[in-house]
Order: sequence, then structure tokens, then C-alpha cells
Amino acid sequence: MSTPFPFTAVVGQDDLRLALLLNAVSPAVGGVLVRGEKGTAKSTAVRALSVLLPEVDVVAGCRFSCAPGAPDPACPDGPHETGAGVQRPARMVELPVGASEDRLVGALDIERALAEGVKAFEPGLLADAHRGILYVDEVNLLHDHLVDLLLDAAAMGASYVEREGVSVRHAARFLLVGTMNPEEGELRPQLLDRFGLTVEVAASREPDQRVEVVRRRLAYDDDPASFTARWADEEAAVRARIVAARKLLPSVRLGDGALRQIAATCAAFEVDGMRADIVMARTATALAAWAGRTEVLAEDVRQAALLALPHRRRRNPFDAPGLDEDKLDETLEEFSGDDDPDPDPDGGGPGGGGGQSPEDDGPQGGDTGARPEAGEGGEPQASGAGEQSAVRAAEPFRTKVLSVPGIGEGAAGRRSRARTEHGRTTGARRPRGALTKLHLAATVQAAAPHQRARGRVGRGLVVRRDDLRQATREGREGNLVLFVVDASGSMAARQRMSAVKGAVLSLLLDAYQRRDKVGLVTFRGSSADVALPPTSSVDAAAVRLESLPTGGRTPLAAGLLKAHDVLRVERLRDPARRALVVLVTDGRATGGPEPVALAGRAARLFAADGVASVVVDCEAGPVRLGLAGQLAGELGGTAVTLDELRADSIAGLVKDVQRRAA
Repeated sequence: MSTPFPFTAVVGQDDLRLALLLNAVSPAVGGVLVRGEKGTAKSTAVRALSVLLPEVDVVAGCRFSCAPGAPDPACPDGPHETGAGVQRPARMVELPVGASEDRLVGALDIERALAEGVKAFEPGLLADAHRGILYVDEVNLLHDHLVDLLLDAAAMGASYVEREGVSVRHAARFLLVGTMNPEEGELRPQLLDRFGLTVEVAASREPDQRVEVVRRRLAYDDDPASFTARWADEEAAVRARIVAARKLLPSVRLGDGALRQIAATCAAFEVDGMRADIVMARTATALAAWAGRTEVLAEDVRQAALLALPHRRRRNPFDAPGLDEDKLDETLEEFSGDDDPDPDPDGGGPGGGGGQSPEDDGPQGGDTGARPEAGEGGEPQASGAGEQSAVRAAEPFRTKVLSVPGIGEGAAGRRSRARTEHGRTTGARRPRGALTKLHLAATVQAAAPHQRARGRVGRGLVVRRDDLRQATREGREGNLVLFVVDASGSMAARQRMSAVKGAVLSLLLDAYQRRDKVGLVTFRGSSADVALPPTSSVDAAAVRLESLPTGGRTPLAAGLLKAHDVLRVERLRDPARRALVVLVTDGRATGGPEPVALAGRAARLFAADGVASVVVDCEAGPVRLGLAGQLAGELGGTAVTLDELRADSIAGLVKDVQRRAA
């Protein structure tokens, strides 16, 4: 087994280390979500924490890690007698992004259940993680149904497996840690809220700190055992401090004054629901215990707010996470009570509330990776001849559903019909590989004719592997929505371009909610550019759209050819994910010889490949040429106007994208 990098040797990242330690002191805080760019020690810090956790007492031979002093009465391996157990290190269990539901929650032996009526249960990762750490790297890429199961178990402290009338329940209390790179896509707000704390991490921009990071990493890679030994004393000190804080935690008093500050802070920042208040209270209590105090102070409340509220403030994926610290200080000052000292305006930095790790590596410096902002009034300066400055997008709206026809087999999502592991049952087939979803009726029907030949006696059904049938299910998939946006001079009227950007932003919000990948191709002047390669981060697409300038000719054919090339490459990377092309244009083509005919030939490439498409017709004015509609015909798709794109328009029912009939 490899030697983990020492937790106390991690340079900087004070907020990350503090959030992990608070969850180690009080798992009831609800876990931590670590957001940040790649290469910022997210995974290193999480893996290092497992070494610091105290050993746990377990019932010998119990696969579900029952505590010998208070065994779970419903344990599938029970009942256990109360008594002495054995000690083992706390586990850190990693959940792979591609894990199945059975691997997460466990699986029943269907053959034994049918033939013998025995609940033969094979534990999953939730059982392995009980009383330890469950770590999910790239949690934003995990399938939604797995995230739901995971967070439900974390909230209830138990996992339930129910299948074909057989039910198993076991305890599942663990420290949940998820890491993610926001560039690869966001979690839904409902799932963000289920994580107790969140931390934003970024690489330091201080040369001295970066030098120390490299120095320690190289020393660890050269000789992990020797490097770890040099930090043994610091590791032991933190481990002892965790044990002491756990013992002190039940004695910590959360006074009425601190509780009023917590409630007032959550109300001031308009946080939905009451989970934030509860998490803040538990976090502030853990901070006091970590600092060796039995009284929660205002500085604990402040630090708890900085850890528990930023991710709960986001209403949509385009909102930047964060908290207005001046407003926070004003709220704490206004509701400071007699039993709490005045809040410390400097107490919210890394390690505030006495929560900093034993070693002090200095503050995390440098750029925090904020979104680039547009210039004055949202209009950056133009940088090329004939180019007009960018304009702000109009207010987004709820769009009609645009879906890809047919049935796909892509990644789970919410846009188009697909054969998936979850959804309504539509039939049965022989399993290919391991059986994951049993179709009970079809299995019984396949086994029934052979019972006499198999010498059946008694009530049990004689079932063999050849009888098993896999349920086929239909659900929804996420697609690749490729936006091809006309940014030429014919689209440059400010009010018009603002409406166009508002429409694209609305479609991006819809893509976020339906778990799509998105890409952005723009064309203007004499060429087309891939403004954003296909990604799961709709936030990145919104940033590119915000700063999009306009002007010049309309190289429509170049835009279509560039989009076709993007789709060709993406089909090689992810052949199961179907594409939906959304072309936003007025249909006019200028520049070069026969631009309209050339655009038509480029459009027919999409029709030949069977790519679903929709043209958002942006033509305005009393005289309309209808070129966008003609272009939609060449693409084999359909055209909608900006007004028809609205879900609440009077244009009629939801429009599915249509292919040209063969």
C-alpha cells in the first residue's frame, strides 16, 4: 500500500484543511465539496486526512463495521452481541465516476433469492465507508441518480436496497468529501445544498509558496517513507487534537446570541430552506471544539458562514460563488448579543475561529480565478477593424424543449429519449455481461417450462443463469448542444444582438438543467472560430458569449463547416452522445463567390450525417427574406423565431427537432 502524502505537509490551502478537519471532528456537519482548478492538492489533502482519523472499534467479522458497544440491530450480518471488538484504521473509500448503482449500494444474489428465498447480500461501497471517509473525485461528473443515492444515505445515515420485493437496510454514516473542477460542469443547486461545507481552492501566485510546494513534492516522490517520517510529530499532534475535539464537542454550548447571529446571517443572504442554519450551527460548534473552547463565539459563526453559505447562494450556474464579507460583518455586528464578544472583522481568513492547522504556511495568495468581466457598461473595447463592442444579453427566459428524434444510448440526462439503466421498463433481453436490472416476470417465464425436466421439488423455483433476463429501460439522455452563432454585421444592431444573446443564454440554462454538453462556434468577418470546444461547463459558454463582439461580413458556410468539423472530432471521442446543432442567424450569407449556394452545400453535410438541427431565425424588420427557413430545410431540421423559442409563447406546443425524411 502506498504511503499517503502527510496532511500537515500540504502547503497553504488553509480553508480546505480546516473544512476537512471540522468534518473529522463532527461528521454531522455534512461533508465538504472542494471546488477548484486542477493541480491544487484537492485529492492529496483528502487522502491524507484518512491517516489522521482515529482507529475504530468494530465487531469481528462484521462486513458493515458495527460498533461492538452499540451494534446496529438491523445489520444484515447480525444480530451481534454487545461486547469487545477489534480495532482497525478508519477507511477511505473512493467512488469511481463510472461506478454502477450495485457497486455503490450493494447487490442481492437474485438467483439465491428466487431459488432459496435467502437474502444473500453483497455489501457495496456505502457499507465499506461506514464510520470512515467516502471520497468522490469529480463528483460533478457522477450520474445524477448515483449522487441522489449517495446524498440520501449521507443524510439518513443508512442505505436501503430494495429489489423484487427483497429489502436490506444497513447503517452508512461517513464523512463525505467531493472534489470537482468547475470547468467540467456544475452540480445542480439541489445537490450543492446537500454538501455541508464548500471550499474554493486555487494555486498560489506567490513564488515562495510555489517553490515550497515543488520542493516538498519532489522530496516525497524521491522517498515517501523518509518524507512521511519527518512529519510524524506534526501528524500525531493533529490526530491527538481531533480526538480531544471529539471528546469536547458534546460539552460545547451554542448560546442564544450565536444562534440569533446564525439565523440572521442566513436570512440576510436569502438562503433557501433551513439546512444552511443547521449546518452553520454544527460547524460553529465544531470550530469551538477544534479551538479547545466550550462556548461558540461570533468569530466561529463568521467562519462557519464563509464555509457553509457560498454554494447555497447560487441561483443558477452563471452566478459566481462567494459571499459579501462586508455584509456578513454588518449582520453579525447588528445581531451581536451580550453573551458573545464583538465579531472579529479579521477572523474570516484561512483558519479563522482558532481552526488553523498546527503548522502555519501563510495565507493562500494570488488570483482566485474570477470570471473575466466586460468593460464599462458591459461593452469591452473593440479590437479589430469593423468590429463593434460586445453588448449585454437580454434577460433569459424559459425555452421550449428541443430534443433529438429517435432513441439513443448516450449519457444519462434529461433531453432526448434513450435506453438507460434507469427509467420505465419497456421490455426484457438476455443480459450482456453482469446482470444489473432483473426483469422478474420474464425470468420466471423463461424458467417455468423447464421445472419438471430440472427435477423441481417443493416450492422453490429452479432458476439457472440462462433463465435470467435483463430489464430494458427507457429514460432520457444528455446531448451535445452545439451553438453556431452569427456574429456578423447584419446581426450587430444593439437591441437585436442583445435579444440574440438572451436567447442563447436561455438555451444554455436549459442545457444545464438537462445535463448536456455544450459547445460554441461563432462566425463573422472572413472566418469562423471555435469559441468553446464541447464541455460540460455551461458557465464557460456564458462567459464566451458575454464578451462576443460583432461586425463584418457573414461567412455562413465557414461557420457550418467549422461546426461540422467539431462534431466529427466529438463523434470519435464520445460516439454514444448524439448532437443537436442550434444555428442562430438571420440566414444571410455574404463574402466570397456564391456565398448562399456554398452555405447550402455546407448545410447538406449535416442532413447527410443525420445530425438533428434547429435554426433560430433572427431576421427582423418589415421585409423578411425567409432565408433562415430555407437554410433549415437544407439542414434537414426546423426553424423557430426568437418569439417562438419562448415556452410561454402562443406559437403552440413544444417543438421537437425534425430530421428531413429519407
